[in-house]
Formats: sequence, structure tokens, C-alpha cells
Amino acid sequence: MKILGVSALLALVAALFVFLAGQMGLLSGTPPQDLGVHKGRLKPPALTPNSVSSQAALYPDHPQRAYADVRPIAYTGDPRQAMTRLIALLEKTPGCVLVTREPAYLYTQCSTRRLKFTDDVEFLLDPAASVIHVRSASRLGSGDMGFNRSRVEDLRARFVLRVAASAAKQDQ
Repeated sequence: MKILGVSALLALVAALFVFLAGQMGLLSGTPPQDLGVHKGRLKPPALTPNSVSSQAALYPDHPQRAYADVRPIAYTGDPRQAMTRLIALLEKTPGCVLVTREPAYLYTQCSTRRLKFTDDVEFLLDPAASVIHVRSASRLGSGDMGFNRSRVEDLRARFVLRVAASAAKQDQ
């Protein structure tokens, strides 16, 4: 019984330590220096299962291609308006800070609420295909428990809802 109590206390202390480390910014990691657009592409997915990319198919021999593959964000109409809608969504997303804002490229840093883990999220406008490519990657760890995929799917769903709401407003 005494061992169980000591184990519970140690687990509580460890959890508190991790929480405090996150609050102090010790779990945010360092931003990669090679982000951005290179030869019309975003950075390839990470070598570990902690990132997703709508351009993963461009790297057929990449060991994490199947895990990382995610659909880009499709849009109709004016590409600039699509980027403006995406910026508005990102600005309303808790924990996300828009770092770089260019006409065809966006870079945001998104932090988790409690532990402040930071992920780097990039967007690249492809007007010829009427899509916005996306890459979301964790800075720390070798896995992300599906958080990056979930973020991208959530943004895509919110983007589509925002477009539908805008269209309904114009019909009135």
C-alpha cells in the first residue's frame, strides 16, 4: 500500500513538472530554419510520424509519405480571397500566431493550450490547381498522436463552412 502511495505521489510530481515546463516555454522547441517555399514546394514531411503534408506524394521514396499524406484545402473563385479567408480562420484559431504573411505563402506557429507544444504550419497557394497546400509538423517528439492531421482536417472543414456561409449570405 505504501508503494502505491509513493508511486502516485511521484506520478503527480512528474505531471506537475511537465506542466510547469510547458508553461515556462521549455516544450515549445526551436523553429526550423528551412521553412518556406523551395522550388515551388513546402518542406518535405518529417522522417518520423509527427507531420502531415498535402505535398507528401511529391516524395514517393519518403519513409513517412503514407502517414503524412493529407489533402490540400480546395477553393473556388479568386485565389486572393481564398487566402484572405484562410488568414481570418487562422487569426481566430486559439494558440495560432501568424508569423509570415505573403501573397502565396503563410507560416503560423500553433501551440497547444496546456503544455505549449509548438507546431509549425505552412500554407502555399496553388492557383493553377485551385488549392492551398498545407504542411503541419511538430517541433518535438517522434510522434504527434494525430494532432497535426486533426488540425489540418479541422481547418479544412472550417474553411469549407466559411465559404458556404459566405455563399448563403450573397444569395440573400
